[in-house]
Amino acid sequence: MNLSRIYKQGQAKNTRLGVAIGVFVIAAYGCFVLNQKLQPLGNLWVETLVPFGLCVVIGGLIAWVMNKPSVADFLIASEGEIKKVSWSTRKELTASTTVVIFVMLAMAIMLAVVDWLFVLFFQKIGLY
Repeated sequence: MNLSRIYKQGQAKNTRLGVAIGVFVIAAYGCFVLNQKLQPLGNLWVETLVPFGLCVVIGGLIAWVMNKPSVADFLIASEGEIKKVSWSTRKELTASTTVVIFVMLAMAIMLAVVDWLFVLFFQKIGLY
């Protein structure tokens, strides 16, 4: 596929770029780890050029995959669906989070009391 022509250029540009950068960062970290693993060999050329060459190849592969029609159409559709989502306001999010925290604390306290009661019961009958 010709990389000079971008499939559906301008559509989901930020989504494609974000995914490509994310995948490349993971691959670059892998190449860095490979560089660290190759250092005991003592050959500067091998420990530097192999990870760098692999990183370049992976970068080209990422660019090619991001330009494939099936991947590009998926990312375009995903961006379209995300734009349809009704996001909560900060006030709604704060209220919901507060409710969840208090319910979890209440459940933790209840479970601690029930556990304590079980310990007392089993100590009373001599099984603990």
